[in-house]
Amino acid sequence: MKTKQVPIIVTLIAGLITCVIGFVMHMETGQFVKTWGIVLISFYILGCVAKLILDYNFKEETEEATEEAAEGAEAGEGAEAPGQEAASAEEME
Repeated sequence: MKTKQVPIIVTLIAGLITCVIGFVMHMETGQFVKTWGIVLISFYILGCVAKLILDYNFKEETEEATEEAAEGAEAGEGAEAPGQEAASAEEME
């Protein structure tokens, strides 16, 4: 899964919500800029944490699927398909 954009998307959504609330409440410019900066920095950090959690969880699932596929391939090497055994027995006669 591509998680590179998660911190950016979380930050932009938080910034947009902060802007809307600031305009609706008629905040002063200085107070708005301070609040907006704090919101952007804190939500960027939260987005990075969410990205790390997603990467960790999807990495485990990918490793498990790869291990299962490798085990399935190893088990399939020694055994022949039922149709192949019958064909080889007929050829020997």
